[in-house]
Amino acid sequence: MEATFGDISYIDSWMRLVRKVSWNFPGLETEDGLDEHKQTVLKFMNKKQALCVRNNETIVGVLLFSRNRNMICCLAVDPDHRKRGIASILLKKALDELDRSKEITVSTFRENDDKGIAPRALYRKFGFQEGELTEEFGYPNQVFVLYP
Repeated sequence: MEATFGDISYIDSWMRLVRKVSWNFPGLETEDGLDEHKQTVLKFMNKKQALCVRNNETIVGVLLFSRNRNMICCLAVDPDHRKRGIASILLKKALDELDRSKEITVSTFRENDDKGIAPRALYRKFGFQEGELTEEFGYPNQVFVLYP
């Protein structure tokens, strides 16, 4: 499996995955939130800042990143395809696209949040360190930082 840039023609498959995992992402609980996210994904696709892993024609992992902010914005893997290295494939490709001479950040769940066990382990594996506590969409998060 490999990570490739997402193409606008992939948007339906991309959003099927997002809907499947939306329970795990604050801000995606409503149709309006999902519609807004779809527009964001399309913008990221146009800027070549949207990565995906496909199993045949089905998207099984997605990642959005921002070159301007030097950050990982969103990472999700289909629950039926987890523990196969898909998140690592996506993260490695994104890190190759970002400026490694500067800090790279990602916001994830806090330490005592069960949703954070896998993502925090992934980011630590890649050398990210815990940063400031924050909140997104009214949900407590923590920034992780990969130092140059």
